[in-house]
Amino acid sequence: MVALDTGSDLFWLPCQCDGCTPPASAASGSASFYIPSLSSTSQEVPCNSEFCELRKECSTTSQCPYKMVYVSADTSSSGFLVKDVLYLSTEGALPQILKAQILFGCGQIQTGSFLDAAAPNGLFGLGIDMISIPSILAQKGLISNSFAMCFSGDGIGRISFGDQGSSDQEETPLDVNPQHPTYTISITEITVGNSLTNMEFSTIFDTGTSFTYLADPAYTYITQSFHAQVQANRHAADSRIPFEYCYDLSSSEDRIQTPSISLRTVGGGVFPVIDEGQIISIQQHEYVYCLAIVKSAKLNIIGQNFMTGLRVVFDRERKILGWKKFNCYDTDSSNPLSINSRNSSGFSPSAPENYSPQETKGGNPASVTQLRPLSNSSPVMWYDSLVLKFLLVHLAILV
Repeated sequence: MVALDTGSDLFWLPCQCDGCTPPASAASGSASFYIPSLSSTSQEVPCNSEFCELRKECSTTSQCPYKMVYVSADTSSSGFLVKDVLYLSTEGALPQILKAQILFGCGQIQTGSFLDAAAPNGLFGLGIDMISIPSILAQKGLISNSFAMCFSGDGIGRISFGDQGSSDQEETPLDVNPQHPTYTISITEITVGNSLTNMEFSTIFDTGTSFTYLADPAYTYITQSFHAQVQANRHAADSRIPFEYCYDLSSSEDRIQTPSISLRTVGGGVFPVIDEGQIISIQQHEYVYCLAIVKSAKLNIIGQNFMTGLRVVFDRERKILGWKKFNCYDTDSSNPLSINSRNSSGFSPSAPENYSPQETKGGNPASVTQLRPLSNSSPVMWYDSLVLKFLLVHLAILV
């Protein structure tokens, strides 16, 4: 059960780990360690490998070490790199078993938010760098260099590898910085209800962040325009709540009337914010509805909450971000089948190069269950998220 994170690249699992997932998670059945010695296909990654970035720290070991440091205070994962075989299954009447040798981190030490079960059994990096799983699968010809994630309002969703979206989706170019590649797009206009303004800024799309973070002037414009159009009592400032604009809910209400929010992107595509709010329990039988945007000092991040109700396509091949309103329980017949069946018998991929562990994550716990799949032809994983910090997915590495 791993965290799905488009804001980082390395896939890592806790293994041979003394200070990782807390005992409470093990009691609930959600803790699991990867044990290399129990896998007949596990291979060590030696220090003399061309992609071992930390080979200078190999004085006491023959295995290539890794260390990922995240933005959340004192949050990190460290251990050594290994290779093993990842199995995926296509959906449909005649499913194919796809397998590929992948490289990932075998975590020995976790700190910070990871000790609070932010990523119960590891973190599944979906970033642009060549070490991420989508990059490896595309390199080996299993999928097109793209994937899509569907975010349902009830917390259910799925990720489809190789999905390049459909002809009726909205799109905008990705602004990829080669020095530190992220899924970044440019906004040109903001609409909040009956208020509209031209405003240019860049923002990262990050499924590893639960809520949306905006810096000024975008933050102030959206929040103040939103507040001016809400007919509800504003809740007093509360240090326990990270959001500035919250409103009291009566016992018979589960939300309030709010203005719509949308973001126009370069190229003219309009990104609709379908569910901008979050209901928070203050105490027993007392709730508030909050505009789930956190003020940022500098960085703009479109978090998981702004993606709810949409299928978001991360098309690295065409360098575009796509989206459309979508029911995650449905299939889309316009999706291309992006599987190279002649390569589905297994691989020994060459090592990814130029990996730089510069990640930006932290997190809070979320619980998941595995759901039945739909009929579709792309390699798919299902997840169920409480929309707290990370999307999580059940992942099998078979031995």
